[in-house]
Amino acid sequence: MALIATDVDRFEAARPRLEAIAYRMLGSAGEAEDAVQETFLRWQAADIGRIEVPEAWLTKVLTNFCLNQLTSARARRETYVGQWLPEPLLSGDPMLGPADTAEQRESVSYAVLVLLERLSPNERAVYVLREAFDYPHREVAEILDITESASQQIYHRAKKHVADGKVRTEIDEAAALRIVEEFLAAATSGRTEPLVQLLTQNAVAVGDGGGKVPARAKAFEGALAVATFMRGLFKPGKAKRAIAGGTPEVYATTANGEPAVIALVEGRLIGVICLEVTPEGIVAIRSQVNPDKLVRAGARWAAEGHEEAPLFTL
Repeated sequence: MALIATDVDRFEAARPRLEAIAYRMLGSAGEAEDAVQETFLRWQAADIGRIEVPEAWLTKVLTNFCLNQLTSARARRETYVGQWLPEPLLSGDPMLGPADTAEQRESVSYAVLVLLERLSPNERAVYVLREAFDYPHREVAEILDITESASQQIYHRAKKHVADGKVRTEIDEAAALRIVEEFLAAATSGRTEPLVQLLTQNAVAVGDGGGKVPARAKAFEGALAVATFMRGLFKPGKAKRAIAGGTPEVYATTANGEPAVIALVEGRLIGVICLEVTPEGIVAIRSQVNPDKLVRAGARWAAEGHEEAPLFTL
């Protein structure tokens, strides 16, 4: 069925919210865009005149498509090469969605996106709709075709799972950049001691190369092991430049509300390292170097026209 202009406008007005929901659900900007496009195709085929509440209809269609994607994603990730990590988004990306409350900001943090991978598809859907978008349980129940009491129970269970694994603390952007600068100063000092002092004793480091870029799938565990690895990672050398295809330039930024290190070669984004910070220190270092998961972040960095000098070159 052909859409009239007002129907297209109505969908486009909902697109930012739909993309933000899908990103939190799937942990991938590319998959989120595909989910929203599929929702548009179903909107285009629907008898729109009979849809009483378009926002609710669109959210239901999108969420159920994401649930199907999550179910199949579990099987795909069993054959994924190395560790699967979410796709990071740089500060200000509209796909990060609402950030008015601490709960909304936390729900899209890189640390929480990693934790959401532990949830069942239904738990993830309820948590995202309730925690990040403040949908009442009555509406969540209608979207998922469950009872309101079931929605409440699933939400409390999901929130407990996330809380049990969460040690993150919220920091502002200025503080985040200072943390990155301090981290880079320690990582490029050539010594492990400065890094160990920044890390918690149970710190971990893990990377996602997707089988396309070298990345250690098994996490480094413990402050000394992580510091030793990071010291080597940030040591300049011809081998690193050969693998990267040039001289990597390192900058401080934020991704998903967390301190982040990014590396570029001739303007091309080759890696994002997200630092999970607690009052006791850095508890996790997660490196995303799979080029498929850096496209959107790279485009945003380029569009912002950064002219500052890199903090370090490898």
